[in-house]
Amino acid sequence: MFINQEDAIRPSLKGKRIALAFFENSTRTRFSFEIAARNLGAQTLNFSASSSSLSKGESMIDTIRNLEAMRVDAFIIRHPSSGSAEMIGKSTDKHVINAGDGSREHPTQALLDIFTLREYFGSLEGIKVMILGDILHSRVARSNIFGLTTLGAEVAVCGPATLLPVDTSRLGIRIFSQLDEALGWADAAIVLRLQLERATGGYLPSLQDYSFTFGLTDERLEKIKKHLPVLHPGPINREIEISGNVADRIQPPGFSQSMLLEQVTNGVAVRTAVLELLISPQPDT
Repeated sequence: MFINQEDAIRPSLKGKRIALAFFENSTRTRFSFEIAARNLGAQTLNFSASSSSLSKGESMIDTIRNLEAMRVDAFIIRHPSSGSAEMIGKSTDKHVINAGDGSREHPTQALLDIFTLREYFGSLEGIKVMILGDILHSRVARSNIFGLTTLGAEVAVCGPATLLPVDTSRLGIRIFSQLDEALGWADAAIVLRLQLERATGGYLPSLQDYSFTFGLTDERLEKIKKHLPVLHPGPINREIEISGNVADRIQPPGFSQSMLLEQVTNGVAVRTAVLELLISPQPDT
């Protein structure tokens, strides 16, 4: 998608160059950042690790420094290694936005999830949010736990014991081992993508076993007899962590309301705000 600067919503970043440095695959996050940047009038540079000098042995830091020498004003970093965004931030004086680093954090995903829930409930104070799935490896879970609890929500996690961090209780959240009990407690649910390799990595007996025990289905939602907004950061594994019917249900009546596409739409708005707050020239105070 190409947006002319004349068509920009608010060209506050006109003349700025933003590098989308994605060292792992992404669809929603990368495109929403790109649309957000172009909406603000910025130029975007799309970086592909597989076709860059990294494939010839260049270090990540040298790559960033070379891009910086091309007068890049900000970096949006997605990397499979935890702590990578922080390391890059210490090696440059340009803005660095973490678009997901390993299993550590995904701040803008949490912001858009929080925004989506706040639109729905009006306020997050006292709202009970249950995060379901692979908490151990989820950067989305960590960022959401920090953000939601900061804003006064009650947070719980639910999943197999093998996919829960050993220090979960230190985060000040509830832990459920039974999904039906967790659903009965919750006002909203965030379902996490199950990385399919977990079934062969010794964490789970099988994908079928996980789906039977922790998959979010109509049958489970009908048991609790209440309306439940359902979020998912994507991409989804249909009929594993969430049924296709639950993922696609958009409007009541019913026992759930899928917020998945609203999350995608809100991702552009939230990332637009992040870019403008961080990068646009601020008036003198």
